[in-house]
Amino acid sequence: MNDFLNNMERKYGRKAVPHLTSIMIGLIAAGYVLQVAAPKLLEYLTLNPYLILRGQIWRILTWVLIPPQGFDIFTIIMLFFYFSIGMSLERTWGDFRYNIYIFGGILISVVAAFLTYAILPAAGGLPTLLTGTAIGAFFSTQYICMSILLAYAATFPDAVVLLMFVIPVKMKYFGFIYAAFMLYDAVQYFRAISVGGIIYIIPVIAMAASLVNFAIFFFTSRNRVQLTPQQKKRQKEFRRQILEADSRRQAAGEGAGSGQKVVEIGPRHRCEVCGRTNLSDPDLEFRFCSKCQGAHEYCMEHLYTHIHIVPQAGPSGDSPQQEKPDVPAAPPTHEE
Repeated sequence: MNDFLNNMERKYGRKAVPHLTSIMIGLIAAGYVLQVAAPKLLEYLTLNPYLILRGQIWRILTWVLIPPQGFDIFTIIMLFFYFSIGMSLERTWGDFRYNIYIFGGILISVVAAFLTYAILPAAGGLPTLLTGTAIGAFFSTQYICMSILLAYAATFPDAVVLLMFVIPVKMKYFGFIYAAFMLYDAVQYFRAISVGGIIYIIPVIAMAASLVNFAIFFFTSRNRVQLTPQQKKRQKEFRRQILEADSRRQAAGEGAGSGQKVVEIGPRHRCEVCGRTNLSDPDLEFRFCSKCQGAHEYCMEHLYTHIHIVPQAGPSGDSPQQEKPDVPAAPPTHEE
């Protein structure tokens, strides 16, 4: 699957939706506004297969506006939290893979909703209208947000968050805590099912759909993400900039007054003719000469005007000698 995603990203990566986390949080916030200002309007946005099959096809998309829970101060905190971890995943995975993960979760949830609507009335004897209404009530963005949290905990297991703004907890343990709450909810739903409340199988299916998306996408691609040439170039450029910044700070003597040990790091590029370096002139480009014997580097000003260093065979072995530079011939002049 990882190779398939890499190929798809090379072909369609530019069509990915950027800043998808911001869009999602904005939709959820809009859902809360509707919940307060026009709660009746939300009934026309739910994922209700019964009404979708009767022409209200907009519900296939608008159900992502359904907020996961009631609105209070903790809701605002959780929205900021989901925004933070979602942006981190988006930057780490890239827009394309993050799009696939989010839209894949939405698609799996829609498919699960319609399969539930097709099977549950026949298996449980429930009316189709009641089944569709219950599906619309239980399928919301809650489980989409849950899949983002699980993905973040699996991607950054050692990241630390402050539980209740006080207790530092690593994300891997936070993920386990969240999974334990999910398991507790599932057990409560199964208890309700065991006493005849077959309709409570719907939230269990909604929960399972988000876990299926997490398992399919993450465990088939984790630790095997191959960087594209553009990503490798950006990574190399970033490391070069960090090294140059450290070298400039150390050259300026930062840290010497505080008693810290300063490790001198020299320039990475130096012209053998003029002596300029990538630190003295950051905009200067350097190249190795293919005609010189050994690794000899020159700036672009002296790359074609320097004297080549080549070996000279002799009785005592090879010794370098200098050749004329590759200076382009002057254009012929025309005399009248």
